[in-house]
Amino acid sequence: MLGHRFPGALRPPRGLLLLLRRGIIARRGLSVMAGGEAAEGSLGGFFEYMERLRNYERSGVPRGAGTDSDDGFDLGRMRRLLRRLGDPHTHFPAMHIAGTKGKGSTAAFLSNIMRAQGYNVGCYSSPHLLTIRERISVGNDGGPVPVRLLSDLFDEAKEAIDEAIESENGSLTHFEVFTALSFLLFSQENVDIAIIEAGLGGARDATNVIRSTELAASVITTVGREHLAALGGSLQSIAIAKSGIIKQGRPVVIGGPFSEDIEQIIRDRAFLTQSPVISACDPGIKSFTKCIDWDNGKPYQRCYINIKISNDVPLCIEMHDINLQLLGHHQRQNAVTAACAALCLRSQGWDISDASIQAGLEETQLPGRSQFLTAEEASVLGLDGASTVLIDGAHTEESAKALSGVIKTVRPEGPLALVVGMASDKEHLAFAEQLLSGQTPDVVLLTEASIAGGTSRAMPASSLKDVWIAAARDRGIEHEDIGGISAGAETPEHIGGDLLGSPSSSSGRKPMVIGFQDEGAPFSSNLIIAASQLLESRGRAPPGLICVTGSLHLVGAVLQQLGRH
Repeated sequence: MLGHRFPGALRPPRGLLLLLRRGIIARRGLSVMAGGEAAEGSLGGFFEYMERLRNYERSGVPRGAGTDSDDGFDLGRMRRLLRRLGDPHTHFPAMHIAGTKGKGSTAAFLSNIMRAQGYNVGCYSSPHLLTIRERISVGNDGGPVPVRLLSDLFDEAKEAIDEAIESENGSLTHFEVFTALSFLLFSQENVDIAIIEAGLGGARDATNVIRSTELAASVITTVGREHLAALGGSLQSIAIAKSGIIKQGRPVVIGGPFSEDIEQIIRDRAFLTQSPVISACDPGIKSFTKCIDWDNGKPYQRCYINIKISNDVPLCIEMHDINLQLLGHHQRQNAVTAACAALCLRSQGWDISDASIQAGLEETQLPGRSQFLTAEEASVLGLDGASTVLIDGAHTEESAKALSGVIKTVRPEGPLALVVGMASDKEHLAFAEQLLSGQTPDVVLLTEASIAGGTSRAMPASSLKDVWIAAARDRGIEHEDIGGISAGAETPEHIGGDLLGSPSSSSGRKPMVIGFQDEGAPFSSNLIIAASQLLESRGRAPPGLICVTGSLHLVGAVLQQLGRH
């Protein structure tokens, strides 16, 4: 038996409720994963079914949908769906994580800590890069849920889901159904603990059906301006929405740093629910990055982290040399938040060693988050080694600031190109200004990012170019508009001599060039080749750095072209 387990009185015999209610038979745990995967094509019926459901990731979230008000999503229909499935979310203890930024990284850190200790861990997160299976992991490896497991799960649950959809007059959403399936899988796989990432806000998110009796602790990482309209229109309303995951008598770990008024909103909610507060910004916590080092062509940050808190929930750990593969001050803070969450679990009786906390933090890597491609991967994209490629799904002002910090830390000087594509509902000007506030890029190329498989939410590349020109003017950066660039199926050999940029300016540096991919053309790696050729044509000493950013969907397109799974 591994340390603390969910109280036996609250965990029904495995699959019993499902057998009673739906005749759904639990499987043989992880043995299915060991048997290999079928081709994802066998999930065709599942994908078609999910495509028919309302998908707010594709269409955009309605105003006020994430607020705890009459405009908010109806958690009642989520509870009714789960009831038809046997209330699987009541069969395991959970950590519930919300936050504008950092919740995915914190969930990954915490999941790996628990896996390092030997626990059977379920993790649910969003969005995904290549396949929706990435959103669910179960067991000790942390990989996407196997095709066979998801296919069988859907086949077993489909009748109940059909009935729920009919009962709710078709109002059940893509996210609600997939969230319910994840809870059902975690129940069937008898996970020791589930790490659940909220999708939008907190109070009215479909994941917020977790009760205090199953909640080990909640975690709120940061509060920022993303999804502003959907979450009430202000930072204060966003904080109120996210604090909705705090449950009666259960501890809450807060990441931060927060402004004083935002932190007070969270603490007021915790006071009302009599929930102990653990702050990852407590004066008893010290952390800093010692240096950046490289291993096999990829950087990591060597850090010192010391947590010594003696408040309501005493926590203590010291890690002198911890090598984080996720880069930047913000990721170090996420690591501290995850460590606090793990120590909170330890204070409740879970068996979690200091060694497992350090191992879990060090093993964590997330595709598309400050990810440097290897030379072999860059060559697949058609690059000849003259440039390094960094892909990062930053898409908010805060994440652009963090990305700028990573670029400054890892490559403080040298040629720099940005390839940017964004959704239409993001703060484009603030994003551009943050990336221009650090090292001035030599080249900026704008493209159109397909969002959740469609273009309805994509910001046109030409409109994005106008935003970056405005940002450059605001910051007094000399620039040249090189117009549209064709980066289709053939290598853009015309990039170079005619697009060198004007002669050197009075500052001794050529103006930053700004261009955009021809309207309607889908993103392809040839745009990265164009960026590399423009860098070379400007005569600055290689190696250059090309950063692809602005959307996780754009980053996913790069990984897809790499043929990565």
